[in-house]
Amino acid sequence: MPSSFIASLTHNAAALVAALSQTQTNGGCLLGTHNAPNPPPFLTNNPIANGYPWGTLSASNTNPYTNSPNTGVVRSYDFTIERGTIAPDGFERSVILINGQFPGPTIEANWGDTIQVTTHNNIANPAEGTALHWHGFLQQGSEWEDGVPAVSQCPIPPGGSFTYSFKASLYGSSWYHSHYSAQYAGGLWGPLIVHGPQHVPYDVDLGPIALSDWYHEDYFTVLAGIMGTDPRLFRPASDNNLINGKMNFDCSSVDNGTCTNNAGLSTFKFTSGKRIRLRLINSSAAAIQKFSIDNHTMTVIANDFVPIEPYNTTVVTLAVGQRTDVIVTANGKPTDAVWMRSTIASGECTYPANQPYAVATVYYENANNSASPRSIAHADTTNACQNDDLSETVPFYSIAAGSPATTIDISISFGFNATGHFLWYMNNSTYRGNYNDPLFLLAAAGKLSYPYDPEWNIYNVGSNSSIRLYVENTTPASHPMHLHGHNMFILAEGTGTWDGSTIINGNNPQRRDVQIVQGNGYAVFQWNSDNPGVWPFHCHIAWHISGGMQVSIMERPDDIRRLPVTSTSYQLCSDWDAYTKSAIVDQIDSGV
Repeated sequence: MPSSFIASLTHNAAALVAALSQTQTNGGCLLGTHNAPNPPPFLTNNPIANGYPWGTLSASNTNPYTNSPNTGVVRSYDFTIERGTIAPDGFERSVILINGQFPGPTIEANWGDTIQVTTHNNIANPAEGTALHWHGFLQQGSEWEDGVPAVSQCPIPPGGSFTYSFKASLYGSSWYHSHYSAQYAGGLWGPLIVHGPQHVPYDVDLGPIALSDWYHEDYFTVLAGIMGTDPRLFRPASDNNLINGKMNFDCSSVDNGTCTNNAGLSTFKFTSGKRIRLRLINSSAAAIQKFSIDNHTMTVIANDFVPIEPYNTTVVTLAVGQRTDVIVTANGKPTDAVWMRSTIASGECTYPANQPYAVATVYYENANNSASPRSIAHADTTNACQNDDLSETVPFYSIAAGSPATTIDISISFGFNATGHFLWYMNNSTYRGNYNDPLFLLAAAGKLSYPYDPEWNIYNVGSNSSIRLYVENTTPASHPMHLHGHNMFILAEGTGTWDGSTIINGNNPQRRDVQIVQGNGYAVFQWNSDNPGVWPFHCHIAWHISGGMQVSIMERPDDIRRLPVTSTSYQLCSDWDAYTKSAIVDQIDSGV
């Protein structure tokens, strides 16, 4: 049942008059405003073949894992990361910004382009290292660009810079975020769009719709509680829920800090009769989001970077890191106004939220923009902590999973270490990284075993051509499990334990890079070992991976040593080593 605060907000036109400017709430970011540009079908400032940058390749005739275009175009961005004070929901706090923006700048490229991002770390008071991960990108033959400190790179030291360069070999909607500790929970993330073929037609691309829980304490303070010994702090409640970095907050509920009521909501425009694409992204620290638009049905067309056979729904479930592209037909009257909603799931399987409801306004072309929508929310009949049934989510391009060459079994649990600190375990081992010795760079140097540090949690699968990973979750919490360097086949999932034989759509199973493993449940993953590297597999809840819920899969170690690692990657480690000789790095968690 919605809170009295939300009931008042959605029936009070005065609450729609923003008391703060866009600069005060989100810095230079325009997402969630009518000034935000609509993304084009593709970027046109590059060579066009057959009308499209990707030529005749399509979602139906192309296996993107073996055949992607090479446009020869480099999309260059320059990011400066530093602290700034903003009030996304009216509560003023220090946030880590990119180019003065929260959310960070939207990166756009065409399928087959190279994306280049020069990143300057100006985080100060206190200083922190950083690294940016390009979520869902395969990084085929380029793991040193993946952006995971202690695994694929050393952190960028304070005052330092590093240029990432990687190919957009898949297309669709994604995001980038810091992978340094739980830093992205402090605001360090942004949307990312790779334009590619349309397999379902639409008229307007509304762009990124980012859904994120929000904490009024800085991420390090929240993390210190989670990584401590006081059980009251192990499951922190978020303070609010944001759509494209915006939401109102009931300032009467706080007695410290600067807070302004009616800070301002995100707002969107629909045109009657148009088919509108929305790129949903769950950029939360911990929340499972339930997204809907009153009076409208959504057609799901992609999950993560995978186009799927379209199906209809009124509620989309997204766990942390997941993306879902939908098309909404604007079937209302030109004078209509409705609510867009995202609600944080509740229950033992997820984290608590003090204010779980996010809303944004949707106005049709002739609607009264000063009036409050009067629409009613859809009933949510979905499971609180489960993705849509695997029988519904069928990839548009068919690929069979086949029989695995090797199998790994992993059991998820939690417990306390010898000093009473709460940690997460995979096969009874908790991960802790070493920023000065990234696993991939060690492997590239021929160091393929790590007996002196078992907390690095390495699984060496050798030259096996495919890997099946069975994950059994012995905890009541759900876990959105993410694999770097691959899209996984999702062969089965459920509660209890797997029967060892049931596979859903074995000839064309769902593929994606994040999948919820239900509380006290299981999931069966599989992928082809076609990308030499040391690839993290972890829960994407920031607080869980900080608590050690990560392993790394070493694929084709003999080939890792032949990869052309750039000299700038080794220089970055030299820079970090020099920084840590004089500075103490306060690594209170796993590091990633």
